[in-house]
Amino acid sequence: MNEQAVVADTEQSIRSMLKRYGQDHVLTFADELSKSQKASLFAQIQALDFNALQDLIAEYVKKRPATHLPHNLEPAKYYPYDARGADAYDAPRYRSLGEELIRAGKVAAFTVAGGQGTRLGWNGPKGTFPSTVVTGKPLFRIFAEQILATQKRFNASVPWYIMTSPLNDADTRAFFADNRYFGLRRQDVFMFPQGVIPSFDAATGKLLLSEKWELAVNPDGHGGSIKALRDSGALEDMKRRGVRQISYFQVDNPLVRAIDPLFLGLHVHAPDSSGEMSSKMVAKTDPAEKVGVFCRSDGKTRVIEYSDLPSQLADSRDAQGRLRFNAGSIAIHAISVAFVEKLTEEGKRFALPYHRADKKVPCIDTATGERVDPSAPNAVKLETFVFDAIELAQHSIVCETLRSEEFAPIKNSQGSDSPATSAQAQSDRHASWLESQGVSVARNSSGSAAAKIEISPLTAMEADHLKSAKLPRSIEPGAEIVL
Repeated sequence: MNEQAVVADTEQSIRSMLKRYGQDHVLTFADELSKSQKASLFAQIQALDFNALQDLIAEYVKKRPATHLPHNLEPAKYYPYDARGADAYDAPRYRSLGEELIRAGKVAAFTVAGGQGTRLGWNGPKGTFPSTVVTGKPLFRIFAEQILATQKRFNASVPWYIMTSPLNDADTRAFFADNRYFGLRRQDVFMFPQGVIPSFDAATGKLLLSEKWELAVNPDGHGGSIKALRDSGALEDMKRRGVRQISYFQVDNPLVRAIDPLFLGLHVHAPDSSGEMSSKMVAKTDPAEKVGVFCRSDGKTRVIEYSDLPSQLADSRDAQGRLRFNAGSIAIHAISVAFVEKLTEEGKRFALPYHRADKKVPCIDTATGERVDPSAPNAVKLETFVFDAIELAQHSIVCETLRSEEFAPIKNSQGSDSPATSAQAQSDRHASWLESQGVSVARNSSGSAAAKIEISPLTAMEADHLKSAKLPRSIEPGAEIVL
């Protein structure tokens, strides 16, 4: 059979399969396409599991899944940031145990970095966004400097795994190459794109076309990171290096502790932890704050989305007037390599539950061939959330960190969680660190730092690291300080 006949046979087979599933519209423009465009579209179609897609369309697109809250929902217990008092624990011991893990080369950093900076008005991967208060270091550089500082402090190798998306993978790789991997060894930075899933027409469940030769797809969510670790070869690379624990964080939070010895020590060695998956939390600012909430039910820790937590629970308070359900999820986790391996082992069809999002998706109208830029949501995107894996762990613990120390995400161009609010939080944290070492720092009437203060992770990753640094005696209003 000659090449032309093979191509024709393949096309006929694909057309028959698509018609069987009611999706043959995606080949409406096949006769207009170039050879390479047609080959690309066919490859996309052949990579899909249409039986699984049919189930997803029936369950998530043609109907809205009902929210089923676990019964007997109660607040999750957590290890408090202040290790003293009624909930005291031996923080120095757990910190030391975490340091041993790092020193032995058993810890890797893992950044979920599939997002673009579109909402920030930034043309590029979000990790390339300039985020520090004086020098404008990109987010990726902040994390790289933390890893470098950790390697130096513990004389250990800390490999860095970065999950990109098909949309930003090439740009991310080029950015690292252009910046010579920020001083890290090239072989210690492992990048891989996350999986994607088709976007569906909200009314019909039909696959959408982003171009006449291309299906509209969206990343499968940060929950896809678990399966992507296996599929990309990252998991095998970790095992080859002797890595046992993964420090998971998302790219938009410049205050995150990329490698936290205390958290890792508790994750692995706390008596109520199975060492599979642990999480950090901050106290919620108010009942309506848009963060997931750590809860317990049937002996399992789980995250309930803020929109799913009934108001009578979200608003409930204890005898001291504090929110009972106050443990806000900030997307910082410790995950064991063995846990990822168990969840994704061969022969298992591992998949976290999908969550539906109604979105505006530009697409090709198959009736006219014209591009449609919808003014209202026209599509359903499905994504998975990594926190849904928590309840799959035997025993999962939650550890408190302070918002002022470790949570100032950059998500929006203005308002809350913006570059401006994050910059102020960075200055405030560094002002507190300096004050703990006897430096006088000017503050405004609201108590915030009245100067821009930037401390590189190479100088200090916590206040005590400044003890050996050369510091100013005071910082005046309006000053710009880089240490």
